[in-house]
Amino acid sequence: MTQPTPPAPVLLSGGNPQIAKGQGDAPVQAYIAAMPGWKSAVGRRIDDLVAAAVPGARKAVKWNSPLYGAPDQDGWFLSLHCFDRYVKVAFLNGGALTPPPPVASKQPSVRYFHIHEDDAWDDAQFTAWLTQAARLPGEKL
Repeated sequence: MTQPTPPAPVLLSGGNPQIAKGQGDAPVQAYIAAMPGWKSAVGRRIDDLVAAAVPGARKAVKWNSPLYGAPDQDGWFLSLHCFDRYVKVAFLNGGALTPPPPVASKQPSVRYFHIHEDDAWDDAQFTAWLTQAARLPGEKL
């Protein structure tokens, strides 16, 4: 007997997948798989870069966004969110990174990196941000 196909995740405003909150890799992988179109490849690339730069990184989905935390901390250093035209990567203590990610937030400690479909982005710089961010105290969300 074949199992029924689960329904496709609902895409919220801006195309962000609605994924049930949960701890661990499984909900993050479900989010990445549900990211629409080209954004899913961006999510996989970010997840792979986090895994390489921060071995043992903790993962969770809250508020329909994946979160990444250092393995030895309770807080979070990175989150993702889909919008119509880009993926917003939030470095939760990005104001302390050198150089800081390019997009400012209303919160002085947070900095964003927006990834559009045809953007070329530097894995080395992104990895440097990840390793710096994972050494800072994580944000409790």
